Amino acid sequence: MELTLNNGVTMPALGLGVFQSAPEQTTAAVEAALATGYRHIDTAAAYGNEREVGDGVRRSGLDRSDVFIETKVWVSDYGYDETLHAWEKAVGKLGVDYLDLLILHQPAPDRFEKTIAAYKALETLLTDGRVRAIGVSNFMPHHLEQLLAATDVVPAVNQIELHPFFTQPAVQAADAENGILTQAWSPIGGITFYPGWGEDRRNVMEDPAIAAVAHAHGKSPAQVMLRWHLQQGRSAIPKSTNPARIAENFDVFDFELSADEIAGIDTLDTGVRNGPDPDEARLERFSLAIPEA
Repeated sequence: MELTLNNGVTMPALGLGVFQSAPEQTTAAVEAALATGYRHIDTAAAYGNEREVGDGVRRSGLDRSDVFIETKVWVSDYGYDETLHAWEKAVGKLGVDYLDLLILHQPAPDRFEKTIAAYKALETLLTDGRVRAIGVSNFMPHHLEQLLAATDVVPAVNQIELHPFFTQPAVQAADAENGILTQAWSPIGGITFYPGWGEDRRNVMEDPAIAAVAHAHGKSPAQVMLRWHLQQGRSAIPKSTNPARIAENFDVFDFELSADEIAGIDTLDTGVRNGPDPDEARLERFSLAIPEA
């Protein structure tokens, strides 16, 4: 299943995410995903595993053109020249000569002038053919409004926290209004049950409403949530390093949720963000230095 971006580039709707995948596990996870049928891998400079993603793509034996590679520029590399160099670091680690999608990882509103400069560098990379599409991540409607007023190319993608417990309808609406594809990180709610995030978090994987839909279709809760994203036209990038789970997450093209089932899942939204607030300045995290290739 492919989605067409606003510049005509097509992207597989379902991809493998590698956030928090240890480098030593990432190559095998990417190789397993590509063997399963995935053709879209999402990584980021700040994940520290771009090199291993590239290794996994090469080990798959697939042609470079058959794999859609998406990565992200970290805040410490924002600025025009800095972001051009961030592209060099990314392709050097991945072992490729172009990127399919390059996005800004955070809006970083405490230094938004550098965010704008970084995006203008993405526009240059797009014009030069060094990337096929550009976009953003974690941008709220007011960030998008500021970005669109100061730049020329509408982002192709906005990657945001999005799962049944947190659906961000205002962001989805702003994306749709501007022709931006919404891409879900934590699409099956993983961030609601990571160890160490607190005892008061509800595990979306154990929600009874989702369990009932899963039972009705003979599918897992994760498969139901991924189908919920896909039927509403979103991209989703579930993360796993377990080959069985990687395969399970891809096995979502042989059933369909009813309109009532989708509406029922939509009602689970709590409006509570579990990931970082994009409007908060995280000075220590934002200063993370990205190593050279």
